[in-house]
Amino acid sequence: MFIQTESTPNPATLKFLPGQTVLEMGTADFPTADTATTSPLAQRLFDVDGVTGVFFGTDFVTITKADAVEWDHLKPSLLGAIMEHFQSGQPVMGADHTATSGHAEHDGEDGAIVGQIKELLDSRVRPAVAQDGGDITFHGFERGVVYLHMQGACAGCPSSTLTLKMGIENLLRHYIPEVTEVRPVA
Repeated sequence: MFIQTESTPNPATLKFLPGQTVLEMGTADFPTADTATTSPLAQRLFDVDGVTGVFFGTDFVTITKADAVEWDHLKPSLLGAIMEHFQSGQPVMGADHTATSGHAEHDGEDGAIVGQIKELLDSRVRPAVAQDGGDITFHGFERGVVYLHMQGACAGCPSSTLTLKMGIENLLRHYIPEVTEVRPVA
């Protein structure tokens, strides 16, 4: 098994490509070790000292490290943990976990606008941020403001504010005049 790694715009986050499917569909975000109870792979990765976050996409694992730890020291242990997991035959996710499709539900008078927002996010934004090892999901829409949740490499990335404001906000405002602003949510 050969696992490739790619840097991301977030220097604290590295993308690992195991060359096989990680999740059949959706994504899974584990911002802390306490949230990893539904995933044997995430638990194994959090067992490596210095790991502060784990995120799964369909064909990648994104890992965030503590500032005090260097990738040169952490990377060999993570590659070993990922390889051991896939060779063990254990599932990536436990039976009690369902991967998220990404978006919060939103009913009400803004339903048509929200549908357009989600469509643009799914077709134009999410594929681009997945290449960087992250995800951006719809959280809400209220009085012209779109609330988005950043995951994986996007969470805590130094360029995430620029991505939100200059990229996503401009895109949404261009296609949907009712959108006036984009804000991140934790």
